[in-house]
Amino acid sequence: MLTRNKVVVSGLANGTALIFIHGFGCDQSMWRQVVPDLAEEFQIVTYDLTGMGQSDLSAYEPQRYADLRAHAEDLLAIIEELGLDEAVLVGHSIGASIALRAANQAPEKVSRLVLVSPTPSFLNDAAAGYHGGFARGEIEELIALLDENHLGWSAQMAPTIAGQPPGAPAADELTQGFCRTDPAIAQHFGRVTFFADERPAFAQVSRPALILHCNDDALVPMAVAEWMRDRMPGATLQVLQATGHCPHMTVPADVIAAIRSYLGDG
Repeated sequence: MLTRNKVVVSGLANGTALIFIHGFGCDQSMWRQVVPDLAEEFQIVTYDLTGMGQSDLSAYEPQRYADLRAHAEDLLAIIEELGLDEAVLVGHSIGASIALRAANQAPEKVSRLVLVSPTPSFLNDAAAGYHGGFARGEIEELIALLDENHLGWSAQMAPTIAGQPPGAPAADELTQGFCRTDPAIAQHFGRVTFFADERPAFAQVSRPALILHCNDDALVPMAVAEWMRDRMPGATLQVLQATGHCPHMTVPADVIAAIRSYLGDG
């Protein structure tokens, strides 16, 4: 697992382990503005999700990775191989859902969660009074564009997701990350990501969680952040004054301060 998923261990050897799980179309380099400061007081573990970054792309089996279960199992295998206990899982977007699933499956291995721009589901569910931000038809159109023109989708969507104008550093970095992703894997994992409904898992979270939500996120409405705050046992919501879905890339100092404050409280 350590080689297959390009696991990198750094920071304080005997410190509490912070394991970072990136989001769709990204890789572990997206945490580069956050981990150096935290490495002064924590052990840092970063890795690439199977099928992303420098992971072994041949290990990405579409049938196995048809939902988030296998990604959570990969994370737990990494924790096991490193011999970690009471790790803190820091997940971004769909990586937050993977972290939460892993914590629910093996709560004895996890002490806390830090969820960066998480969402249980992007889809609206009028019957349940859940406003995820997108109608099913809108998600279908998004996926259709990804299927038809991977590079065009990347260039069009990255600035929106980053909350930055085209050409801004975070938008460019995100675009490049999307473009580096194997198109077939991006199409498959894109469907898994945007159609995932993890509301039951979020409502049954087994560990305390810090939710970091940007006050102007084009993908995740404030109503979703409030849904998580109100339904997740032991959850703390912190709203960052930031635009976009990737605060670890746009306001890293705020994310670092929030993590330090949260973990320092106990």
